[in-house]
Amino acid sequence: MPDLPDTDALKLADNKPMILYLLDKIDMPMTNAQITDFFVSENLLTYFELQQLLAKMVDDTYLEKYVDSNTARYTVTDTGAQTLELLEKRVPQPARSKINTFISENRRLIKKAYEITSNYFYDHQTGEFIVKCGAYDGDTTLMEIAISVVTREQAKLICRNWKANVNKVYGRFLDLLMDEEAGA
Repeated sequence: MPDLPDTDALKLADNKPMILYLLDKIDMPMTNAQITDFFVSENLLTYFELQQLLAKMVDDTYLEKYVDSNTARYTVTDTGAQTLELLEKRVPQPARSKINTFISENRRLIKKAYEITSNYFYDHQTGEFIVKCGAYDGDTTLMEIAISVVTREQAKLICRNWKANVNKVYGRFLDLLMDEEAGA
């Protein structure tokens, strides 16, 4: 007689459409922390269930995971979107309501966090740290820069200052580049 799937595995499988629903409806990458905060605070999933599901859904190509600014972010793949079309009705109405409310209340904050990026990595060939900073407006790249520095502390300081002062830096940089007298 074949083994029947255990009830914990079935429960986890039933929760996949909720995750797909959230990421599909918000329509932008979300960090592991953002996803976790929502599902755990709303008592929809435990931390460990969610982490297990996220890993499984990446393995099964329902979600794509990529690292940006030293942070893992998740998006729905085409396979995940097609699966959601078939299973969206399995997302319980109370969960659907909580997700829709969360999105309407938090979309702007999540988008803002995504629009400003900075991270650094050690370049083994040069022995220096490369700092990459970016500012985006939706799909439009406003500015991207890469700077080479000597120490990790300098790299961290640049990342912090970029996030805290991106509007000033962008404005000053643009003013300098647009100044006709500077080139004369």
